[in-house]
Amino acid sequence: MSTPVAPSKPALVASWIFQLLAAVILAQTLFFKFTGAPEAKFIFSTLGVEPWGRIGTGILELITALLLVYPKTPAVGAVLALGLMVGAIGAHLTRLGIDVQGDGGLLFGMAVTVLVSALIVIVIRRRELPVIGGRF
Repeated sequence: MSTPVAPSKPALVASWIFQLLAAVILAQTLFFKFTGAPEAKFIFSTLGVEPWGRIGTGILELITALLLVYPKTPAVGAVLALGLMVGAIGAHLTRLGIDVQGDGGLLFGMAVTVLVSALIVIVIRRRELPVIGGRF
């Protein structure tokens, strides 16, 4: 059995850029979720999950941001970010709309940015993902 090939240095630099981009976006939204900002309450009330959905999502996003910046877990953080952003984008496309309370699509754009960043990190670091239930 051969040893997996590590990503090249340029690939790792790119990964870190996208990891940090996603982590910063996720982290900056935490203030609004954890303080119960009117915008966050509006979003999660519209989705019918205020306050537990807002707080739970904030906790998951905090964990995700930490996993993205901890050197041993960025691939796992990227998978979690991907899942969270699929949910966020789905909420925008079905219940919230692209433009939420006149933000010009900013929140939607940030969700898409995190999703794309997570996909890039997953592709670069795919060999770092834990194997569950067998070999690939």
